[in-house]
Amino acid sequence: MITSVRHYKQNKLLGSKVQKVMFLGAAPMQMPPIEYASEKGYEIITVDYKPDNPGHRLADRWYDCSTTDLDGVLEIAREEAIDGIVAYASDPAAPTAAYVGNAMGLPSNPYESVCTLAEKDKFRAFLHENGFNVPEAQSFTNISAAAEFAKSIRGNVFTKPVDSSGSKGVTRVTNQEQFKDAFEYAAGFSRSGRVIVESELVRDGYQVAGDGFVRDGRLAFRCWANEHFDYQCNGLVPIGESFPSILPDRLLNYAHAETQRLLELLDMRSGALNFDFIFTQDEELYFLEIGPRNGGNLIPQVIRYGTGVDLIAATVEAALGNDYELPANAPFKGYWASYIIHALTDGSYGQLNVSERMQSRIVEQDLWKQPGDPVKLFRGSNDTVGTMILRFQSAEEMCALMDDMNTDIFVECL
Repeated sequence: MITSVRHYKQNKLLGSKVQKVMFLGAAPMQMPPIEYASEKGYEIITVDYKPDNPGHRLADRWYDCSTTDLDGVLEIAREEAIDGIVAYASDPAAPTAAYVGNAMGLPSNPYESVCTLAEKDKFRAFLHENGFNVPEAQSFTNISAAAEFAKSIRGNVFTKPVDSSGSKGVTRVTNQEQFKDAFEYAAGFSRSGRVIVESELVRDGYQVAGDGFVRDGRLAFRCWANEHFDYQCNGLVPIGESFPSILPDRLLNYAHAETQRLLELLDMRSGALNFDFIFTQDEELYFLEIGPRNGGNLIPQVIRYGTGVDLIAATVEAALGNDYELPANAPFKGYWASYIIHALTDGSYGQLNVSERMQSRIVEQDLWKQPGDPVKLFRGSNDTVGTMILRFQSAEEMCALMDDMNTDIFVECL
């Protein structure tokens, strides 16, 4: 049954044939492709259960429906006769986009392959079965069984919801007394109630983040970054990515080759990818996540600044089956970063304090809170206070400042 239409506006190009694109999600982080589609004059359909999300304001029509409701979204898509579907910066919505795309013959990747990438336990099992490095890992719905598995692992473990996004619900467990709370915290963010327990990996150097794009089954573009964390809040949720990655080219080229092998095994044909991987001291590669969607945290926008490659445009055009520009070689120019403005305590937003030296490095700034609005200790993307895009003078300056940003950028709470 189609959910009720909650908003309608007249088509901008009434009387002419306009391609119609559906966006799964209309949150602030999902605005870039919606804004692009609006500028191109495409007919825009948004699907999201939050009526106040800003993307709805640019939609020709929007529907109050969960982006994870496979058959509900498919019914809307068929009624609307859409030409393409986009799940931008959302792991939970990515399988829905594939499900609808497969059912309607739209540009899309195999549904089961997208589910494999979007669900942590399926991804770990796939990696193990196909000879990739993988931590000890198993998923559970029963806390007692999960605790026994955790005891069998030497060293620390992580508990994570298998099907959430934005690093929500993740805990580093260092002793058994923490385990019950950590498991229940992760389960609270899992739609399926499944929690993965996995051994901690020790990385050498920065964790690698960034985005790529698949074209005709080939990793046609990738741009990788250094991932930064704030250990004054929890140290598990990224607070920014700095570009370009400072890892040696030989390691990044190996990661490229292994990504290509993975894509071929899953028959991934087209669209955006979001990466998180590490190398150990022995230079062993571990894929932590390969999300079948664009990255959040302004990653595509920073890539556009540094390379001129517009992955936002490529995502929309590929979903519609249109030609799009994607240069084979686009070296990164300069030193750029995204930064997630966040609080170190629960409270009410007071003001944002930025040092003089950091003010000169801000290229874009977007605050999501007003004085008096509630804020929370940063534990996941849902606790974001705002965003920035920054530019630095050198790789050394970039990494040094990004690793200690609370010295220069601080949210004052009341």
